[in-house]
Amino acid sequence: MFVTKALARSTIFACLIVLASLTPTAVDAQQAVTVGATDIGGTVTGAAGPEAGVWVIAETTDLPTRFARIVVTDDQGRYLVPNLPMANYSVWVRGYGLVDSAKVTARPGQLVNHTAVPAPNEAAAAHNYPAIYWYAMMKIPPASDFGGKSDIPEKLTQTDWLKMMKNQGCIGCHQLGQEATRTIPAAFGKFDTGADAWMRRVQSGQSGEQMTNYLAGIFGGAPFKYLGDWTDRVARGELPKDKPPRPQGIERNIVITSWEWSTPDKYLHDLISSDKRNPTVNADGPLYGSPEYSTDNMPILDPRTNKVSFFKMPVADPEMPESLGPGHAASVKPLEPSAYWGDRKLWDTRANNHNSMFDEKGRLWLSATVRGLDDPPFCKQGSDHPSAKAFPLEKSARQVAMLDPKTMKYSFINTCFATHHLQFGYDANDTLWLSGTGPVAGWINTRMYDETGDAAKSQGWSPFVLDTNGNGKRDDYVEPGAPLDPGKDKRIVPGSGPYAVMPSPVDGSIWYTVGIFGGTPGVLRFDPATGLSEVYNVPAPAFGIRGGDIDTNGVVWASLSSGQLGSFDRRKCKGPLNGPTATGDHCPEGWTFYQYPGPGFDGIGENSAESSYYTWVDQHNTSGLGENIPISTANLNDGFVALKDGKMITIRIPYPLSFYAKGLDGRIDDPSAGWKGRGLWSTNGDRTPWLKEGGKGAMPRAVHIQFRPDPLAD
Repeated sequence: MFVTKALARSTIFACLIVLASLTPTAVDAQQAVTVGATDIGGTVTGAAGPEAGVWVIAETTDLPTRFARIVVTDDQGRYLVPNLPMANYSVWVRGYGLVDSAKVTARPGQLVNHTAVPAPNEAAAAHNYPAIYWYAMMKIPPASDFGGKSDIPEKLTQTDWLKMMKNQGCIGCHQLGQEATRTIPAAFGKFDTGADAWMRRVQSGQSGEQMTNYLAGIFGGAPFKYLGDWTDRVARGELPKDKPPRPQGIERNIVITSWEWSTPDKYLHDLISSDKRNPTVNADGPLYGSPEYSTDNMPILDPRTNKVSFFKMPVADPEMPESLGPGHAASVKPLEPSAYWGDRKLWDTRANNHNSMFDEKGRLWLSATVRGLDDPPFCKQGSDHPSAKAFPLEKSARQVAMLDPKTMKYSFINTCFATHHLQFGYDANDTLWLSGTGPVAGWINTRMYDETGDAAKSQGWSPFVLDTNGNGKRDDYVEPGAPLDPGKDKRIVPGSGPYAVMPSPVDGSIWYTVGIFGGTPGVLRFDPATGLSEVYNVPAPAFGIRGGDIDTNGVVWASLSSGQLGSFDRRKCKGPLNGPTATGDHCPEGWTFYQYPGPGFDGIGENSAESSYYTWVDQHNTSGLGENIPISTANLNDGFVALKDGKMITIRIPYPLSFYAKGLDGRIDDPSAGWKGRGLWSTNGDRTPWLKEGGKGAMPRAVHIQFRPDPLAD
């Protein structure tokens, strides 16, 4: 059960007191708020007067799938939930310093006033805090404990530890700090210590092997003590030291709409709504989910009809094994039973669709598995394929597929290189660039593929080579690990390889975030015209990197493990961009850092515990916040943060609690419709959707985020 017993008792008591005041007939509100035929509006008041900056939630199960719309009150406590489908809605108030009000049944066209319910104590108030306020209570080992001076493995640093506890480890798959993770499920039994409880906990499910190998293997089991101490203190009643501010300014103009989709036992990695280069593609069209390891059934949401359907993604080889086990990030079977699902196997995919993108024709291109791990002969040593001659490849865990929504035809594009994220370039060939490609840059000439249907002929790949001899062209190169040769260039393997992929709209170069899971974190530039690369490492004191995107000025933006949004502008570099010193640390001046909102861990200086998974740049003002606005997933702040005019705007999804996204995009449905014709799209991306509000049975939700001119705009 997600809600604690103490909170449930206090909420019931408060609801009984105020139930009589929750009526739809107050004259004062009627004068203040104009409610149209498709709206629900009114005021929220408390003992001290209007309640500003609290959320009003309207939800219904009358439509084909569960539907909710959420708004924020203005400085006079007024609200307007606009443009609702006709249905019966439960309407209630949620806010910091409050417990949820009683739910009132209403229909569009009605005025509904609410009396806010103050939290009876600090513990009840903290229940609605974003996860970061609880997670920041975690103790971090001091720097003096590293370097072989404690039970932490000698080679690890405090930075390694923080990256593991943030967006490169734990919070790379799910949120920590919500009620389900700051407590230990009773189903696991009783333990002598909190550390023992966590040893058992992380063995659960089909990621149990991966989590255990990471925490008990690489980190020598040391994190269990700190995780156990955290949940033990929470169990004893310790509360967050900081309190979140209510939404302010433009944050009160938000309109959030959500739909349930997928199924309770499956998670989604991402969704896609349009073509990043032209966000009017697929206007008013369906949303397509990427279920990654969980299932082959792709959920499809039609927001016009509020209906969800499914498309089962096939594979070229129906006899291939599941995309689970060795070579993948999930196991075939649970290591130990889950507290929620027992020993039931939940994930069973072959297609393993991690990410998808629309092209200009409205077709969906997917990073998806089409066959087993072994590459076909044209990829390997001895092939006459031009790329294979230069750099043969033997295996790839995920390839590419294409779905035409008009015909629902699904095509297989068998790539030699592995795939992860994907983005279209701005060239005449409509080149599709991929990440997850390991030691090479990989691409598909989609124009050639359309003309020939030949996947081998339409693809290419190239190793990453630095111009260390400084002559401006690619020459013979020395291999990674070998010393520089004044007459040659230098091939590099950028740590764990390319992660985010970002074609530049300025000069046709391709940028990646690199060094995510190993090696030096940074951004890498690949020039398709010369075949040369450049790498720019994240300078201290910042550290770690994950998802990133590029703006129309060629500036790269990325989520950093140090709790910051980082930007890199190559135009700021003062020294030479090639030659023997241009190996990664030659342009620290190109970097700028912006701290994410929310509290930080004690003892490590000024910081935010925020563990942003991905950053996306709104190049075309699909959000209404402006052009070239970088927006990061705020994975511990229950939503997103946007950087506008040097200030962070928090975009919180307050219901269901524990929203966690792995990506987002934007779409313009009608350029002439103002705020109503545009918005951001995302979905819950947490691998464990049953850990959010609602518990077992809760389903992922697709969300539409819009900014109107003011909190009462219709």
